[in-house]
Amino acid sequence: MEQHLYEGVHEEFRGLCREFLAREAVPHHERWEAAGIVDRDVWRAAGAAGLLGMDVDEAYGGGGQRDFRFNCVLDEEIVASGCSGLGFGLHNDVVAPYLTELTTAEQRKRWLPGFCSGELVTAIAMSEPGAGSDLAGVRTTAVRDGDGWVLNGQKTFITNGELADLVIVVVKTDPAQGAHGVSLIAVERDTPGFGRGRRLAKVGLKANDTAELFFDDCRVPADNLIGTENQGFYHLMANLPRERLGIAVAAVAAAEKLLALTLDYARSREAFGRPIGRFQHNRFLLAELDTEVTIARTFLNHCVREFDAGRLSVVDAAKVKWWTTELQNRVADRCVQLHGGYGYMAEYPVARAWLDSRVQTIYGGTTEIMKEIIGRGLEL
Repeated sequence: MEQHLYEGVHEEFRGLCREFLAREAVPHHERWEAAGIVDRDVWRAAGAAGLLGMDVDEAYGGGGQRDFRFNCVLDEEIVASGCSGLGFGLHNDVVAPYLTELTTAEQRKRWLPGFCSGELVTAIAMSEPGAGSDLAGVRTTAVRDGDGWVLNGQKTFITNGELADLVIVVVKTDPAQGAHGVSLIAVERDTPGFGRGRRLAKVGLKANDTAELFFDDCRVPADNLIGTENQGFYHLMANLPRERLGIAVAAVAAAEKLLALTLDYARSREAFGRPIGRFQHNRFLLAELDTEVTIARTFLNHCVREFDAGRLSVVDAAKVKWWTTELQNRVADRCVQLHGGYGYMAEYPVARAWLDSRVQTIYGGTTEIMKEIIGRGLEL
């Protein structure tokens, strides 16, 4: 399908991303999957190539491009390359706006140059063993003590958690106020009282480091507060549409890749003397998937344009997130089936994509939470 989303400059950037991934990531990804973590050097290489902080001001070493389409291009090319261990999307799509929009001049000077160079890997810590989508259930606390904050609690399922040099931690600064007593506090690597647990063993995304984080009387400076005290809930709500849009970008790119792989397979794999794609059932199934993927791409492109225009609503972000990720899983499942026994073999890209797809309907807000957001907007 003709995109009508990207311009020449974005396609030039796509070529840069594709070349970088082929050189710096693809040859190493199998080793990274076995290790459960990517090499730190790939982050520095990405920074040097201009793939980090594309929308950060040039004064801090960023690209200075307030155009989310550049993020989309990188997200799409990471999916196309199969290098699912790279946590660049979390860094660029999720954490960046907290550091560019909610920080002081001193904080920006302290953190953004490393953010753009790859010397400073970032993460955001929301989920806890007993609290996921419900921010009111967060139990990690931060208590003001003189010129600092003292954090106590635990986080889990934290993407980039092991490599991260700077973690934005969602904490309760006024527990009596529930979600309205939440704040965001940055914790830097090697801060006393900040520890990391085991490297979590996941079903998919095996090369992406996902960790448990622990805070035991962890003391950070008072000026590590991100945004306004007790306004963390509102800061998170303002930035979640961008996170969900980034997830949708990856979902549609994955569905398109899976469909392309399966179409190639259906043209070449024969059964009963003819390519399996010529059987009516398979042809109809592929026609359905192609139609649904085209519809998903059309709505996604609309949402990207709306985001860049400052008009993407919370409801539309929820719609595009749940629809595209559920579609990604459906496409992955059908494509594995069409590959037959080969689809279940880990050496086949379709099998790895199937495993990597499953989490998409969970993180960034589950499908059920997305439908709740949409339902509330219907004024029933």
